[in-house]
Parts: sequence; structure tokens; C-alpha cells
Amino acid sequence: MAQKKEFNLTLQQRIELLAELGRYLKTNLDDPALQQVIHQSWLENKWFVKENVEQALQAIAHQLLDETLLQKWAAQYPLHHYEHPERTIGIVMAGNIPLVGFHDWLCVFVAGERARVKLSGKDRLLLPFLVHQMAQWEPTSGEYTYFCAENEPLKGFDAVIATGSNNTARYFEQYFAAYPHIIRQNRNSVAVLDGSETTEELMELGKDIFSYFGLGCRNVSKLYVPTGYSFDHLLETLHEYRELANHDKYRNNFDYNMTLFLLNNLPFLHNGCLIVREEERIPARIASVHYSFYEQEAELAKELMAHTNDIQCIIGKKQIDQVSVIPFGQSQAPTLTDYPDGVDVMAWLTNLNKQ
Repeated sequence: MAQKKEFNLTLQQRIELLAELGRYLKTNLDDPALQQVIHQSWLENKWFVKENVEQALQAIAHQLLDETLLQKWAAQYPLHHYEHPERTIGIVMAGNIPLVGFHDWLCVFVAGERARVKLSGKDRLLLPFLVHQMAQWEPTSGEYTYFCAENEPLKGFDAVIATGSNNTARYFEQYFAAYPHIIRQNRNSVAVLDGSETTEELMELGKDIFSYFGLGCRNVSKLYVPTGYSFDHLLETLHEYRELANHDKYRNNFDYNMTLFLLNNLPFLHNGCLIVREEERIPARIASVHYSFYEQEAELAKELMAHTNDIQCIIGKKQIDQVSVIPFGQSQAPTLTDYPDGVDVMAWLTNLNKQ
């Protein structure tokens, strides 16, 4: 058996490398090598249009790879004397939006553990490119991450973070039952309106709905609106996003869903790029959102709390009792402490020391 390599990057060195990656993304987005990877990602997955990939890269650069933010975040955890990896963490990544698994990989790297990554076939190029870029500056950093080949099973790990659909999550729960694990499944985000929203606020809401074609867990798929709410202003404002309908895959979904609703005599509203229909369920089809009416804010708070396990984040213009709300337009810019499903991955990783 080959002898394990010793890695000896300190926490400070790891943070400095990540910050260097952040600076690279902020200032070298037009790097031909990076642009080639972006283009190839689009060729392999037509949802990954150039604008969306660049949006994801910039959100990562500004929100997750700022050195001051990284230092402050890492200081909350007992990582200071953690120079050599003690464990290998398996990461099963989704591929619904570009680099959706980056935060998990980031946590493992900052914690000083090895990452053994099973990429989604829908997003197999971007993260390896970023890891390789760091390895060009500090070769030792490349030893912290291993990417499984396309048909290679995930094995040789001590704990695992796996993200998938509700169906695959049940499989993951069984398959990884013998290991410490975090298993994620489908979630969606919701927005709360009160009818006083300005055109500017509704345009920001459009970012929460339409970014990445609505494919992310942080995209709004359901609206809660006051009884008697008129959708005219909302639909008129969101019509400004009509360019999305020029994208073949999005347009095909829009046309298919509209036809489906018509054939089934289901009432709906639309503005040419978004279908809006009353429905209790939170998940919605691509190119559509659901809505429900509410009368009292207290009852709405209870409704939202009852669906805690289904909701990734709540968007709105004001706070709701016992419910955390983020401003319109901010859903796709998660910070280092915005852990998916509210599970503190860094705390989980550091607690593995005690198991």
C-alpha cells in the first residue's frame, strides 16, 4: 500500500490561498483558461450559460473568499492547531446550479481535512479548475482534494456530506448509515409580500426567482401574498426578465407547463416568462411559481415554521415574528455562515474530533 502523503498547510496558509483565489476571480474573470472552462461547462450543460456561471463565481469571490471574512469565520471554530488532515470527508455534489457544492468543499479545506469529491455529471469542470488554480500557487494544496472519476464509486472516506433529491437522499441515508454524515434533500425558498412593494423591490425579487433559471434551492418557488392581492404590478414588473424566454430549455419548460395547465383546466396567470398559480405546495415547476394567500401575519409565521424542513430561505421586506427574513435580491449571495439546511458544517467537522 502506498504511503500516505503528509500535508502541512497551516490554517493561515489555507485561508491565504483561498483569498488569492478570490482575488483571481475578481480580477481575472476574462482569463482565457477560465473562459474555456466556462464555455465547456455550457457545452455539457446548457443550463450553465456564461452569465450564470460568472454570477456564481463572483458571488463566491465576494461572499466566500474574502480574507477578512474567512479569518473572522474560521476564528469561531477550534481550528488553530489543525495542520495535518486526520480524516477524509466524502462529498457528493449536486449539479443543479454552477458550483452549488463549493461551500461544502470550502468547509472541508478550511478545516484541514482531505476532501474526496464525487462531482455531478452536470457540473464536473468548474471546481476542479479552481482547485487546480490554487495548486499552481501552492502545489501542496492540491493534495487536499481528490476528484473521483466519472464511474468511480465514492469510497475511502471517514465521514460524508451528500446532496441530492428527496429520492436519492433516502438512498444516501441507507448507504452512508455507518458513517457520520450530513444528507441534504430538496428545498426551495419562499417570498412574503404585503402589497406595498415598489417596482424596485419587485425587480429585486425577480433576481430571487429567475437567477440560474430558478433551479437552485435558494430560488423563490412560492409567494405568500395578502388576501385580495393584485398580481398586475408584480407580473408587469417581472416581465422585464422576459429575455429568459429566449433560452431554449427555459422556453420549452414554460410552453410545456402552460400547455399542461391548460389541458387540465388549472387556472393560472402569466406574463410570457413566468407562470403564477395558486397552490399549497412549495416546490414549483420550472418557469412557474406558486402562491398562497394569508390574512394575519401570526398565522403566516406558524405556516412558515411548520415548513422549516422544506424551506431554504425566506425573502421579504420586513421581519416576521420568529422567522428569519432576508431582503429582496439577496437569496443568491449566501455568506460563509449561510449553511445549507441550517446545518453548521464547520461545527460538524470539528465535532468529528470528539467521536
